[in-house]
Amino acid sequence: AISIALNAGESVVVVHGGGPQIDKALSSSGIESKFIGGFRYTTAETFNVVERVLVTEVGQGVATALSNSGVPAKAISGRTLPTLVARKKTSLVDGSPVDLGQVGDVVSVDTSEIKSLLSVGKTPVLAPIAADAESENGLNVNADLAAAAIAGAMDASSLIILTDVPGIYRHWPDKSSLISTISYRELATMKSTFQEGMAPKVQAILDAIDQGAKAVRVIDGTDSKNLVAAFSGTGGTLVSA
Repeated sequence: AISIALNAGESVVVVHGGGPQIDKALSSSGIESKFIGGFRYTTAETFNVVERVLVTEVGQGVATALSNSGVPAKAISGRTLPTLVARKKTSLVDGSPVDLGQVGDVVSVDTSEIKSLLSVGKTPVLAPIAADAESENGLNVNADLAAAAIAGAMDASSLIILTDVPGIYRHWPDKSSLISTISYRELATMKSTFQEGMAPKVQAILDAIDQGAKAVRVIDGTDSKNLVAAFSGTGGTLVSA
């Protein structure tokens, strides 16, 4: 699917998560997985596992799969340079205060490493790990929010968010309420109605457009046909500026 965009002259940056792989690794280490408002509570011990899994396992695996399919790619961490700089997250999407441990909100993006890879024909595959602006620690960043920050910094024509449902529902889980198109303004008025994992995704959509992305499309990433359709400009839920 990515080759379609590349053949059309577009540049592609991949930002990945790795929830299932992280859950498995934490369980194997005897560490409990805990989520608050759609965000993973991240102790120092948890962070070490998250960083290892995302950077050395998931990212490398995605980059290898792309390269083997004819799309040269390189996996990098958001801490490289660093590309992503964040501060500890202190509130949830609904505004309520929270302590999530080593979880961050991106405050700046250095696009030089991303652009360097793109300039030599490689697709960057970025793990959403950030440097902490206030300490030597790393911070775990929600992948959708990291993608939003990068999309804005790169002045992206489009951000495609892959999830495990067909798009955004006006009344979850009523499948008949799936939204095909919606404006930034209308989605912003609905933000507080979303729960669990969809809450950060909706925040990421709004952030991406705030920061310069022209449009965001949310699709079911469990079927590769949907990604092909998204690169062709159809499917899922389209959010326009």
